[in-house]
Amino acid sequence: MTKEAIKQILSILDKEYGTTKQGFLHYADWQLLLAIMLSAQSTDKQVYEVLPELWNRFSSIWQMAEAHVEEIEDYIRTIGLYKSKAKHMKQCCKQIIEEYAGKVPKDIEELVKLSGVGRKTATLFLADAYHIPGVTVDTHVLRIAKRLGWANGKNPIQVEKELMQVLPKENWNRINFQLIYHGRSICTARKCYCDRCYLNQWCEKISDY
Repeated sequence: MTKEAIKQILSILDKEYGTTKQGFLHYADWQLLLAIMLSAQSTDKQVYEVLPELWNRFSSIWQMAEAHVEEIEDYIRTIGLYKSKAKHMKQCCKQIIEEYAGKVPKDIEELVKLSGVGRKTATLFLADAYHIPGVTVDTHVLRIAKRLGWANGKNPIQVEKELMQVLPKENWNRINFQLIYHGRSICTARKCYCDRCYLNQWCEKISDY
């Protein structure tokens, strides 16, 4: 794909889905990290609904670290995988206090050492908290990047590296939520609505139909 074609696609994505996202940006750094952890395999709506009471009860990282896992579970029961997330939240906060003096690290290699924090969560956190450029690869990004011919990697890390080579750095942080929106509404995993896709002239999957 030519640089001009990529530029046109990115311009369309900016127009259709915007260049900034709604998020958990007004929270403290540890709260932002935990909110992103909660959003894995859950909708933002589900997470937004539990956060007010969660933060009202656990207003400091020390309260979360010292809490019983069962109590944390009670506040996030509507969230997918809530039992394992509650354990990770408590342990993550303990690590931040004991190993990083209560401040969430700004380095991705340190972040992924925290309980429950994978590369996707770490990259999203760095982008949201500190505006550090990074490409976050989830299932939507993985699928659509391949359909557009932007990447051929077999796993998220490979695709992340390919996209960082293909896309301008100023687009890295927003490509994730743009392709998530596109993947939920048009280019879904179950069915591609190619007749109303803004990107179909560049999509390699069109040849399959």
